[in-house]
Amino acid sequence: MGLLSRIFRIPRPQSFLYLMSLRTGTELITLSLLLNKVSGLYGLLALLTGLHLSPLQLSMYIYSLLALILTAILAPHIRTQSPFHCLALASFYILDSVVNAAYTAAFAITWFLVISHHHSDVSGSKAPGAGGETIDDTAGFTSPTFNVTHVDVAVAPDQGIAPGAEAVAVGSPGLTLTATSPSLGHGVLQPESINSIIVICALWAVRLYFILVVMSYARFVLRQHVVATSRSPNTGLHDAGGKPSTYADDPFAAHLPEGKGWQGRMGRAMVSLGRGYWLGDEDGDEAWVSGAEGRFRKRAEPSSQQVDPPGVVERERRRRSGTGPPPPMPQLLGSQGQFLRV
Repeated sequence: MGLLSRIFRIPRPQSFLYLMSLRTGTELITLSLLLNKVSGLYGLLALLTGLHLSPLQLSMYIYSLLALILTAILAPHIRTQSPFHCLALASFYILDSVVNAAYTAAFAITWFLVISHHHSDVSGSKAPGAGGETIDDTAGFTSPTFNVTHVDVAVAPDQGIAPGAEAVAVGSPGLTLTATSPSLGHGVLQPESINSIIVICALWAVRLYFILVVMSYARFVLRQHVVATSRSPNTGLHDAGGKPSTYADDPFAAHLPEGKGWQGRMGRAMVSLGRGYWLGDEDGDEAWVSGAEGRFRKRAEPSSQQVDPPGVVERERRRRSGTGPPPPMPQLLGSQGQFLRV
């Protein structure tokens, strides 16, 4: 069971592209998210020019504008390493990825239906799909009467006029597949559709890696906060399995300062969705926590092996090295050299 959990557990990057820290990577990913959400503002401004938008497109632009505001609020807390805000940023980035995946799937289906409609026998009718009419108007399709790839011009003598000639245009049929009615499968099988699918899959592979980086940084901040606050007398430490616990289970517990108010309730809700990931006790994490605890004890607790006072040890060291104080004068000793004369 332990081997399976190690194989199927969520990857935890320790750096960004093996070149930068997780904090720098999270800042760059958040910057790209901000630039991506700015499109919602420009999309709404396009309404002022009289551009017609479908309900699906309008909802995406409104969501992008709200996501832009929320990301701008959470982004400054990456450097301050606030556990609540970093956890909220990671949770929102996961939610935004799910929402973007839904919008991407909806627009991709509409796009393939529009392509299939363009190469079908009913290309002159209204384009299918949510927002298909807007995509059809802005995609640059010319809706030709004949579906040909190139035209050959054949010259033949013109009747009635000896020096004249007439040109006959002969169209060569295109290589694209045609269908009687538009369908998703027909649109996917078009030659240009395969390239689009490859690009979308590559971009989503990068997006998945970005999700892992943001989650790893939020996990690092959260666990660092747990180790730092577990030494406070108000953390409510408890015994687990008969042994004293050295770290708090939930940094947003109701009895902790971070667990007060709506932020505490939201923090507990976010941690509960992935408690095994955020506060798990894997072998590597236990070693990291033990190392952090050991470093803290070395700073805060005196050594238990040191029995003699510091002055005794220092005098012994000087005596052995020959750098101690000079011996007392003879007149200060007794007749046998053992007692002090008073």
